[in-house]
Amino acid sequence: MENEFDEIEKQLWEQLGKLPTPDPSQAMKPRFHAMLDTYKAEVEEKKANSFNLFFAKIKEVFVYRPSYNWAYAMVLIVMSGAIGYFVGTPNNQSVADQNDVKQLSSEVQEMKEMMMLSMLENPTATERLKAVSYTQELNKVDDKVIDALLTTLNSDPNENVRLVTLEALIQLGNNPKVREGLVQSLMKQDSPLVQVALADAMVKLQEKRSVKQFKQLLQKENLNKAVKGKIEKTIQVLS
Repeated sequence: MENEFDEIEKQLWEQLGKLPTPDPSQAMKPRFHAMLDTYKAEVEEKKANSFNLFFAKIKEVFVYRPSYNWAYAMVLIVMSGAIGYFVGTPNNQSVADQNDVKQLSSEVQEMKEMMMLSMLENPTATERLKAVSYTQELNKVDDKVIDALLTTLNSDPNENVRLVTLEALIQLGNNPKVREGLVQSLMKQDSPLVQVALADAMVKLQEKRSVKQFKQLLQKENLNKAVKGKIEKTIQVLS
């Protein structure tokens, strides 16, 4: 029995070694620069205020556990390897094996979602950027993930995190809840860069319901002149 188990374990690691390496997406470069800019800003902030750094570390100990992410990652590797083993087994046509594969796939999806939602609460902006990028690893994005992304878009204190989150939401633009959330987000943004990015998103998605929100945004005091011009052009395109 022990030899049989050792053989199965050997086949599992062989299947892990055969897992394909995914090609980088077109969005990798802008996400990398966003993460790099955020990291540089964090380094400067740490130099400027060591007390805040100490407080953030204490808070991180009690609020967030980065080691959990490594645990999630290890479980994902093992579960993915198990799926490869079942699929590669000659007898994988049996109903039992097919059910095992479906169950494992579902658990991998659930684990990725848990990791992504957990990292979105990390006090470090670079970790939140990573969390947003993990949405591409999800086979199916449910309402829980969409709500978390919209909350991040509307309330994250870091501008780069909001921009990358917007990029991720645009990829989910076929979802009615996402489109409605993006429209409602227009009045919640104070960053000129995010406002302009949202204007481009509305044009890309041809979301005509945003015209009303844009007209209200034009009434805001101290609205950036460049943003105002962009909004006026966007209204013309969508009207």
